Amino acid sequence: MYLQFAWRYFRAKKSANAINIIAWVTTGVIAFATCCQVLVLSVFNGFEGLVKSLYSSFYSDFKMVPQKGKTFTITTAQLEAIKKQPFIKGVSLVAEEKALLENDETQAAVVIKGVDDNYAKVSGLPQKIVSGKYNTGTAENPKAVIGYGVQNAAGILVDSLFAPATLTITLPKRNVTSTDPMNLISQGNLQASAVFAIQQEFDNTYIITNIDFLKQQMNFAEHEFSAVEISLLPGTREAKALQELKRLIPENTQLKSRYQQNSNLYNTMRMEKWAIYAVLTLILVIAAFNMISAVTMLVLEKKKDIGILQAMGSPKTSIQKIFLSEGLLLGLLGAGIGISLAIIICLLQTRFHFIKLQGGSFLIDYFPVKLQLTDILMVAGTVLLISFTASWFPSYKAARQPLDLK
Repeated sequence: MYLQFAWRYFRAKKSANAINIIAWVTTGVIAFATCCQVLVLSVFNGFEGLVKSLYSSFYSDFKMVPQKGKTFTITTAQLEAIKKQPFIKGVSLVAEEKALLENDETQAAVVIKGVDDNYAKVSGLPQKIVSGKYNTGTAENPKAVIGYGVQNAAGILVDSLFAPATLTITLPKRNVTSTDPMNLISQGNLQASAVFAIQQEFDNTYIITNIDFLKQQMNFAEHEFSAVEISLLPGTREAKALQELKRLIPENTQLKSRYQQNSNLYNTMRMEKWAIYAVLTLILVIAAFNMISAVTMLVLEKKKDIGILQAMGSPKTSIQKIFLSEGLLLGLLGAGIGISLAIIICLLQTRFHFIKLQGGSFLIDYFPVKLQLTDILMVAGTVLLISFTASWFPSYKAARQPLDLK
């Protein structure tokens, strides 16, 4: 009933055109702000999904790392217990260290990562090869899969028509006590077999090679590793898997999810998303002042109607609800128009990619968008909250004005 009164008041001709103008301006500002909010949140969702897809090609679902230091020890029995879990897709052992790469007279600082044969089950890197063939070799004949940026920095040629480039890697040794500095480092040769391209952070830094070769060069103990990477079967509940695995891992280690491995990046993206949302919410707050004016002027316009309702015995709360509904109606109308426009724009962008990214240095040349129901509900809820707050005071005053039928 109250919304029917509010709708009739909204549509009815007023004695002053300013009331209609202010009402429609308020609706338009709310529509513009809600449209911008949904679009911005959808773009951030799109970029977040893109970044996650890139990082998921390199990072596993879980990564076991030492709580202190660079390495830890894990027994064969502990590894087997982890592998036997029904939700496990793959488990890969990792040795990792910073190193100096030399190709003839060219040098580059890299991170060399030794992996076993199960690495393809926990990482999407083997599917990101752009030149050559993924092959990490053996301890006796080690090969290197290098990042695209490392290839350019060190001038490494990877081409099936030419002999593979021989690279020299210089590494620190572990578990060595010597006063001779030369005994604390090791050098080994390996051949470039392939080039991968995922994302600049990885492409400019990493070399993937055979774990047995790297453990020999660094003088690792038999069961000593830098990390254990674990992938889950599709549909596995991550929280439940994490709880189960924590019971099986060594005491001096910790498990990190994909999010925790990149917490700084994800936290920064979320902060930027909500900061922009807060700025756009200020537009709604500005629109609230117009709403206060619109409802206040409507109260003055309908002073005689209020007096008639009071004379008929209508309670104050009912009169307040009528004008409160008027403010909510303006908010609902504006939010409906804005959200509808945003959905249409997002669907068109998803289908036709008509809004382009500038610069030409991105993996894609258009703005990625991803609509989420939670974002739409949150924007609508924000509009209703601001509309309720803005229209409460003038509706409260309307319900408590003295009876006057003149």
